[in-house]
Amino acid sequence: MKFGILTSGGDGPGMNAIIRAFNRDLLYHGHQAIGIMRGYAGLIEADFITLGHAEVGNIIQKGGTILKTSRCLEFMEKTGRTKAFANLKKHKVQGLCVVGGDGSFKGALKLFEEYQIPIVGIPGTIDNDISGTEYTIGHETAVFNAMEAIDKIRDTALSHDRVFLVEVMGKNSSALCQRIAACTGAEMAIHSELNIPEKEIVSLISRGQKRGKKSSIFVVAENETPGRSYQIQKLLAQKYQINSHVCILGHIQRGGSPVAEDRIYGSQMGSLAAELLIKLAKQKTPQAHACVVRHQKVISVPLIECSKKISRFDDKLQELLSKLSV
Repeated sequence: MKFGILTSGGDGPGMNAIIRAFNRDLLYHGHQAIGIMRGYAGLIEADFITLGHAEVGNIIQKGGTILKTSRCLEFMEKTGRTKAFANLKKHKVQGLCVVGGDGSFKGALKLFEEYQIPIVGIPGTIDNDISGTEYTIGHETAVFNAMEAIDKIRDTALSHDRVFLVEVMGKNSSALCQRIAACTGAEMAIHSELNIPEKEIVSLISRGQKRGKKSSIFVVAENETPGRSYQIQKLLAQKYQINSHVCILGHIQRGGSPVAEDRIYGSQMGSLAAELLIKLAKQKTPQAHACVVRHQKVISVPLIECSKKISRFDDKLQELLSKLSV
């Protein structure tokens, strides 16, 4: 049997581990993996490649996705999904694995509801903001990448007695911002679920200066468009005469070699997805599932459980940040 796999939406470290495991597990059982290039766009255009042993060799340590990815507006329309299903049928693909976030899963659910093709979703987004799972592939590496960058920024902050506003990704999720702030010893995590706490920022800077601390780092989650830190910088300068420096990390957080957690979870999820599709293809009633992490174990659940964005605001972590910034 043939089963397709695509990566959709934003890329994330660990996606190649998923692709590798998915392919190798199918080969182990005597089946074939079809790589679909550029996400749903490639599905509509029939941009398919056959994956063998060599195609997935030496990729587990690489960031990004060898299948490439995109956001496809055409797939949001029924005509686009009709083309996609026709291509799957033409190439005798009997099930599909979709790696991505909530938008990718919503598209997968639409395809399943309309054409009853077996589908397995794998949550892949650095924001860790998908319902139904405790973890999404790429999150831990994104935290690590930001941590390394901020450790370097701190050297300059200390050398020049500067206040830094370091802007990270995760505009609709507090998980990245909070965890990055906690593991870098930042004064505060400023994210979308909080209004700009200007008086608290000023208080922390002033309190530190009184005890001889002349440098500070604040981790700021981006807005809908990057640059929220400049708004805070302007506010501090005009209202409180505090000079600060902005550093926007941007897409540096998404790249690089995935850490162990993303490689291991990615491998487990990719393998489970292959096993599920083999099983689902043999059943008379098609189903749509997702591979998720619950209690640190990879299991399968109905895909509908993972089709929403959720907040992972951590009250205890926010309280810890406040305590440690005294």
